[in-house]
Amino acid sequence: MQEIVGTSNKILEVDLSTGVTSIGEITDKDRRDYMGGKGLGLKLLYDRLKPGVDPLGEENIIAFMPGVLMGTGAPCSGRFEAVTKSPLTGIMVTASCGGPFGMALKTSGWDALIIRGAAKNPSYLFIDSKGAEIRDAKGVWGKDTREAQAALEKEGASVVIGPAGEHLVRYANLCSGHRFLGRGGMGAVFGSKNLKAVVARGGEFKIVPVKKKKFDKARKTLNRYISRNSITSGSYRNFGTNANVNLSNAAWILPVRNFSGGSHGEAHKISGETIAENYNTKYHTCKPCSILCGHKGTFAGKERSVPEYETTGLMGSNLEIFDPVAISEWNEICALMGMDTISTGGSLAWAMEATEKGLFESDLKFGFAGNISQTLKDIAYGKGVGKELGMGSKWLSRKYGGENFAIHVKGLEMAAYDPRGAFGQGLSYAVANRGACHLSTSLFTLEAYFDMASPKAKRGKATMVKFFENVYAALNSLHICHFTAFAVFLEPPLVKLSPTPVLKLLTQNITPVALAVMDISLWPELWSSVTGKRLGMLGFKKVGERVHVLERYMNTREGVSKKDDTLPGRMLSEPRKCDHKERTVPLDKMIGRYYRVRGYDKNGVPKDRLLRRLGIEKK
Repeated sequence: MQEIVGTSNKILEVDLSTGVTSIGEITDKDRRDYMGGKGLGLKLLYDRLKPGVDPLGEENIIAFMPGVLMGTGAPCSGRFEAVTKSPLTGIMVTASCGGPFGMALKTSGWDALIIRGAAKNPSYLFIDSKGAEIRDAKGVWGKDTREAQAALEKEGASVVIGPAGEHLVRYANLCSGHRFLGRGGMGAVFGSKNLKAVVARGGEFKIVPVKKKKFDKARKTLNRYISRNSITSGSYRNFGTNANVNLSNAAWILPVRNFSGGSHGEAHKISGETIAENYNTKYHTCKPCSILCGHKGTFAGKERSVPEYETTGLMGSNLEIFDPVAISEWNEICALMGMDTISTGGSLAWAMEATEKGLFESDLKFGFAGNISQTLKDIAYGKGVGKELGMGSKWLSRKYGGENFAIHVKGLEMAAYDPRGAFGQGLSYAVANRGACHLSTSLFTLEAYFDMASPKAKRGKATMVKFFENVYAALNSLHICHFTAFAVFLEPPLVKLSPTPVLKLLTQNITPVALAVMDISLWPELWSSVTGKRLGMLGFKKVGERVHVLERYMNTREGVSKKDDTLPGRMLSEPRKCDHKERTVPLDKMIGRYYRVRGYDKNGVPKDRLLRRLGIEKK
């Protein structure tokens, strides 16, 4: 087996319309400025994708980025990134996945795959170290994600769409193994290109860090931090991400009845603790992984993946359904059909409330599970009421009304954390580049779970949002699992040995100082040890800032501005019964400050001097 020392820097570009493939090179400047993963994927599309293209048209481009750490054995590094223009939101969307396709692409010798155009007939793409070949997908078109991967497994590891992608459901996703590029409708982009799958042979190259001793030291330190952190080695390892159910319920941020409430007396029935106790769970996770948050269990005699917290929140409590067996069935249907469970759940909740209010005609209602399985299949195949439900809650509410309770930002349905219980998370949702994304900052953890920032305070939140946006953009460009952040942020001595009240006082009152002293050096150490290029904490944060601002600028070229940086009307005007002070999110009092600390103008557009400072050339 041949070795790749550091990075191959090879880009494989495929035009499905013409059948032409070409090989390009990642420049040293782009590698330094954008690292890899999300950042480099955005930069490659920025250089190639014109504003205003139809997300479902031939001109749209999708890029796959396996990341610098992929194949090195770094903890929780088996993740790849994809970047495209979203058919759900009409703006840029990035997503991360932990399935086997990324490793196969990387060990086929490619650091980036770019796909444009559209095939005339149903096709799939086969990739090895020599290049790419467009093949007939007649034998796999129409199959669900499990069947399609099984049919292609002799050729390599694949990323595939299910029926939802083939029928252009706007929140169809991509599947690799039992993991998903979940948000923004990447599956519909594949469907519009007549592309059923991409298969990579893999195993042709071994990835070797440039500075092996430095890499091993950083890897061992990160594993040590992971093994002693209470989240990564405790609650998530034992109960999966559904450990968040009880935490969110206690903090009044659990979505209930289309986000009309923040807690519920039956929530414990769908918690990770209850599922682990009653459903014979075992690990079912990404590779390589030191956290082991993924689980599977036996539900009514059938072994299924345990739904992640977002699925449980949006398709459980948010529909007022507290049956783990039913939720596990819906999770499996969405997986086989290839649909994002967050947007699916959000669209179902809108439909239930709109039906209740007489705005929309359906047989869906809160607390009733009997017809949901069939509705999910109807969405995937574009049948009956499912055809319109597959357009998402923004489209539905604009056609039928009920925009106040259509729970989305910029067209992307909101993740399972109610911002009326965590104001910083509310600001983060409103300004997040891809829409109502919980992963742009995950600020709810500091506010609602760890009591390290006052959840109902406004002070310091703009600075916090900017800091974590930058760090997580860099993290997704590294590329490594988000959950390593629990260990990297909380386990270094300065934070670990400081009493929580002291940390809260510092974070809330001298926010810039508190954030500046956080030791996140492990992440840039891993990157520099693999590539052989110098990168410290300040450089890491600056890369994250550059990536985030580039994505924002690309979105402003599509028309995004202050008018889009908002929350659903329900969050701004409707208090909840679980909060005796009847609070709503004071977004207007935070967003101006956020624009100022970001270097945007009053309309939310990055200023020219900010772009110049970050080296982003206007186009």
